[in-house]
Amino acid sequence: MPDRSAEVAEQAHRVGPLAGVRVLDLTRVVMGPLCTQLLADQGADVILVEANGGDTNRVMGPGPHPELSGIALNLLRNKRSIDVDLKSPDGAAVVRALIPTCDVVVSTMRPQALTKLGLDYESVRELRPDVVYCQAQGFPLASERASEPAYDDIIQAASGVSDVMERIYGEPGLIPTIFADKVCGLVMAEAITAALFHHARTGEGQHIEVPMLQAMSAFMLAEHGSGAIAEPPTPAEGQVASGYPRILSQERRPHRTKDGWIHLFPYLPKHYVDLFTEAGVEGAADDPRYVDQRATLANSDSLYRDIRALCPSRTTEEWLDYCRTAGIPATRVATIQDLVDELPLEHHPAVGSYRVTPHLANFSLTPPTVRRPAPLIGEHTEEVLDEVSASPRAPQPATRQE
Repeated sequence: MPDRSAEVAEQAHRVGPLAGVRVLDLTRVVMGPLCTQLLADQGADVILVEANGGDTNRVMGPGPHPELSGIALNLLRNKRSIDVDLKSPDGAAVVRALIPTCDVVVSTMRPQALTKLGLDYESVRELRPDVVYCQAQGFPLASERASEPAYDDIIQAASGVSDVMERIYGEPGLIPTIFADKVCGLVMAEAITAALFHHARTGEGQHIEVPMLQAMSAFMLAEHGSGAIAEPPTPAEGQVASGYPRILSQERRPHRTKDGWIHLFPYLPKHYVDLFTEAGVEGAADDPRYVDQRATLANSDSLYRDIRALCPSRTTEEWLDYCRTAGIPATRVATIQDLVDELPLEHHPAVGSYRVTPHLANFSLTPPTVRRPAPLIGEHTEEVLDEVSASPRAPQPATRQE
């Protein structure tokens, strides 16, 4: 065979580091689609299987088209959509024909549904022995809860998020974003690329399991395991062992300035000395609350209160100017609309202009791009099935779904 290494390298430079990787996307809502959006942005050919009106995210909130909510315009970008009913014999045959052409299969279905559809790992591996197969669900497959349904709210409550909210606000709560969904979507994408790296070195595929509860527990315990991690536990004086005290301070929040809001965060002891000295606080250089890093953490509540008392004396821009000069971390408080207004515009053939959310990482040689706008439901069915029919790896599909 001719050496195509130079051609492949050039293609990767044009469309991203995952150019040449094909992904079969059996996910819905946000967690899985966010994972596959990242893979697609980085050059993978993501084939989204949709049926029965399309993915749920297409109707999550308002949008410019009946099939394209504002969420879907970015979540489905760079993907190709095929309209295939997995529960029908014809649809199952189409997917079975497609699997051998795919390097990666990603699913967020519950385990029993995958088995019933013949899309569990063992069944897929029969069709593509070296497949990288990523399966995400609420709870570990080896647990008694493996078959239970789970969404972001459920996993936030089960993974300690609601507990830390109670410690601050007095009753359990949920963070007002789909926190667990998005964290687990990132974990899925990272695990898939790690498995692809292993495949590139060895030729071996493998099964990846991302239980949301497990991923979120690890995420939350990175800092909130705190003194409870040691055995026996080592709590701070007067506190429970678990939970990172500074993060759980009720005083940890942005501060009002003369004309707006700012969040400034003196992280090092020197920052506190400089800030309070600048504000004319007597004895700032000798305050024992920030003699070292351990002291600043132990005295977070009072330090936050003192900073909040100072901030109304100046405008936001005056504080930002000072903090830049002093090297103190600080920022103006941005609104969601501020973030939207900064986004670049792209053209979608079905809806016109829309704003493109940023890629999560920048690559110097293989930058992520928007190569395809978010598809309509089944927009690429014929195109993909023509490719499958022409592939030497795939069996002929039994029929085509229009």
